[in-house]
Amino acid sequence: MGELNDDIARAVRTARVERSLTPAQLADLSGVSRAMISKIERNEVQPTAALLARLATALGLTLSGLIARAEGTGSRLARRADQTLWTDPGTGFTRTAVSPGAATAIELVEVDLPAGAEVAYPADSYRFIDQQIWVLSGTLSFQEGDELHTLTEGDCLQLAEPRDCVFRAPADGGCRYLVAIGTTPAARR
Repeated sequence: MGELNDDIARAVRTARVERSLTPAQLADLSGVSRAMISKIERNEVQPTAALLARLATALGLTLSGLIARAEGTGSRLARRADQTLWTDPGTGFTRTAVSPGAATAIELVEVDLPAGAEVAYPADSYRFIDQQIWVLSGTLSFQEGDELHTLTEGDCLQLAEPRDCVFRAPADGGCRYLVAIGTTPAARR
């Protein structure tokens, strides 16, 4: 399934063990079935971004933090050629971890959302982070709870209190945006 997926499988298992959680306990905390967690840890499935975000949150990490753990980097410099690109198997959106792997309270993530793609994250995914979205190109329809934001090139939105969110690109064109994530001390453990 690929080297990064092997590394993600190890990172999920390692983070779970570090927190002294059984697969059943992680399932209860994340809402992801114990069977799916076992398949992810054995690299038998390629998890979607939404599923990984739920696991990361339950483990006290951000999705970027989980992927950085998988990469095993601690450098302060992330050259473009070395930045990890991950593709969501469910939607085809790509996510590039722009920030270096060194532990920090700020993470930058570049997202390329294909035309017509939609990615949903539950409110729990935002439990211990502050987030801003800056649109680099295209149009992003961002549903934040009951509030709909239409963002175009150059627009920047700071997310409110955690609510269920949906990122959508219009059917006639994709969207590229940068997400700036500020984490709380609990997320940097």
